[in-house]
Amino acid sequence: MKWTDTIRIAEELNDRYPDVNPLTIRFTDLHKWICGLDEFDDDPNRSNEKILEAIQMAWIDEAK
Repeated sequence: MKWTDTIRIAEELNDRYPDVNPLTIRFTDLHKWICGLDEFDDDPNRSNEKILEAIQMAWIDEAK
């Protein structure tokens, strides 16, 4: 997975952390969790606030 795989990342996060409310996650923790996903293989330094926000919003939708 790459940073641009927003929906796939959100699905993986929802599966891995089903009891976590995505609205309560700090971007520093979100970044760490994404980089820790088994299928994630992008450069950790290529993320930014806009990307993390898009992933968080997708995770919120996935959690519904």
